[in-house]
Amino acid sequence: MPRGFESHALRATADTTTDGRSPVNDELRPTSRRAAKSPSVARHGRLKRHSLWKTLAKGAASVLAVVMVSGVSVAAYAAMNLVQTAKPTVTLDSEKVLEGVPDIGAIDGGVNLLLIGSDSREGQGDGFGDPDEETAVLNDVTMLLHISQDHTHAEVISFPRDMLVSVPECTDPEDPEDTLSALSSVKINTVLSYGGMDCVVKTVSNELGITIPFAGVVQFLGVAGLSEAVGGVQVCVAERIEDEHTDLYLDPGVQELRGLQALQFLRTRHGVGDGSDLGRISNQQVFMSALARKVQSDGTLTDPVKLFGIAKAALANMQLSSALANPTTMVSIAKAMQDIDLSKLAFIQYPTSYVEGGGALEPDWRAESVNLALQQDVPVVLPTEQDSPFSSVADPNAPPPAEAPVEEAPVEEPPAEEAPAEEAPPADTTAPAPGVVLEGVPGQTAADVRCSAGRTLDDQ
Repeated sequence: MPRGFESHALRATADTTTDGRSPVNDELRPTSRRAAKSPSVARHGRLKRHSLWKTLAKGAASVLAVVMVSGVSVAAYAAMNLVQTAKPTVTLDSEKVLEGVPDIGAIDGGVNLLLIGSDSREGQGDGFGDPDEETAVLNDVTMLLHISQDHTHAEVISFPRDMLVSVPECTDPEDPEDTLSALSSVKINTVLSYGGMDCVVKTVSNELGITIPFAGVVQFLGVAGLSEAVGGVQVCVAERIEDEHTDLYLDPGVQELRGLQALQFLRTRHGVGDGSDLGRISNQQVFMSALARKVQSDGTLTDPVKLFGIAKAALANMQLSSALANPTTMVSIAKAMQDIDLSKLAFIQYPTSYVEGGGALEPDWRAESVNLALQQDVPVVLPTEQDSPFSSVADPNAPPPAEAPVEEAPVEEPPAEEAPAEEAPPADTTAPAPGVVLEGVPGQTAADVRCSAGRTLDDQ
């Protein structure tokens, strides 16, 4: 297998804030890739303040990430039709590592797949605003899916949209003969407008130290359709959620979300956690883990009708890298996920801290442990307690853990005749390592039933 194909991955982020509480000037967005070439100077379209669809529609990647993560195998009879509905592909420089990889059955080896959520209005219809006046090309969601070489564990890494990154030299997508200059300390959500899909892939690849041969860009349409296609998703709400920006109001308890309401839940920021984008990422993980459990438990993976509906809703709104657009590759990646235990599917928020003065985030010392886990292809162990101000909370209605049985003292037996001493068997040195412990890193596994930490209008 070619060097560097230790795994192939996914990813997508949400919008962030300037100080953890207030949004990063959502009215100002670059209107084109050219306008965003400079990290400090950009042209901006005029956006309507608090536009509901503008605020909601960027959740497509969050739902799609779970569909991919949950092992949605596209039915063979539908695969070609789905690919024909997808957007033109983009060839990644990193795809060369896939030469010789078999496309029958589960993919051989690991997977790194990057999922990018774009806020472009182009081709999205009138409900998302005027594409000439209100569009941008920001990757407001960036998620990485990593499937291990042996298909025993997988990780989904969410990157805050205001995280500062270094951008390598990239091929200009508008002029392949031209090369775009490298940049330093720019927000990750500006990279798509600067250099296109391949540039985002190279940036994340450099940040993590891994090769990413698969990627896809998804726009606004499809979130409601995806949640409808799976028949709705049941999420746990610990405290009442009130968000007038997304028009979402949910009472505590288990709520079944589908369609527009599912989209509102994925996009709410003011109504959960501490009101920041980091709180929104945690809230999205509550939804994604619930969706992963549903897809695995209700027969979705064996129902061609459900699979076709989910895949069609997703692929009709995506631009795929050319390797991912191959239907046999999509099926092979999905099959690699089928037998992964939910407790081994981890949703991780990439560790960051606010820079001095706020307004942006940068990877901190905890990020290195995430990078090493991906580079070494080992599972991760998340903290059992999530005590950060933006995290989800444990299910308040969960039954208490069972008490350990009290063992009675053993009855002493009379000593038996000593048997000849036997040599002790050699120690088992082949046992797998427990994984990399991610101290203080927010996240959860798909097996963890956690609840949204709601926030009312009085708290905002």
